[in-house]
Amino acid sequence: MTRKDDIARIREGLVAAAEAVRPFTPGDVAFERKEDRGDPVTEADHAADAVLKEILPQDGEGWLSEESVDDPSRLGRSRVWVVDPIDGTREFIEGIPEWCISIGLLEDEVPVAGGIFNPATGELVVGSLETGVTYNGEAAGVTEPNGVDTVTVLASRSEIKRGEWDDFVDGRFQVKPCGSVAYKLGLVAAGRADATWTLVPKSEWDVVAGTALVRAAGGVVTLADGEEPRFNKKTPLFPNYVAAGQAVTVALGGMLHGR
Repeated sequence: MTRKDDIARIREGLVAAAEAVRPFTPGDVAFERKEDRGDPVTEADHAADAVLKEILPQDGEGWLSEESVDDPSRLGRSRVWVVDPIDGTREFIEGIPEWCISIGLLEDEVPVAGGIFNPATGELVVGSLETGVTYNGEAAGVTEPNGVDTVTVLASRSEIKRGEWDDFVDGRFQVKPCGSVAYKLGLVAAGRADATWTLVPKSEWDVVAGTALVRAAGGVVTLADGEEPRFNKKTPLFPNYVAAGQAVTVALGGMLHGR
């Protein structure tokens, strides 16, 4: 097994999951509420999950998906696939083209490869620490704005509505609302935005693929206090994250720490 094989499997999974979702119409799809958190889920989520589980994990590899019952055996696996069949289900339901299929691969708790595909916009971002990142087949990388450039930051609409971004709407930062967490991270990795961060908890399936992509593209993903996030935890949740190029990460410094 080589990294090129992993990338090929990621591409295959993204395309197959998109095909599984295609019969469902964004903006006109039935949904239910999950019993645990009340988050929406559709038959499209389940269809994509089934396809990804068939394609991705091989013998000896672990599996973690938002739409599958967690199998604790993943904790003893060195290679674990972490997926969100549709990241941004709310946007999918509302017909907002800011959702994606997200596939990440961990090796010994480290995100090493990933891919996101937004079928609504046709954007495909794939990469690994060894191979770098491509955006729709072309080599891509994070931006490195200088000290006077405006920094474009992708932010959660719900966080913006709650006022959590009020301190950043003036000055150097241009805050743009965007849906899916994985999609935001993919756009940063592809150089379509300078940064994204959140100060509220996120699940591993939201960020593993995007973390691999941002790092493969030359960027940094840390917790808000600068610590390295670790993955494949028993409870796959961590408090926050910051993702950007090296220059923006340094410029942020302690700005987010303690907020």
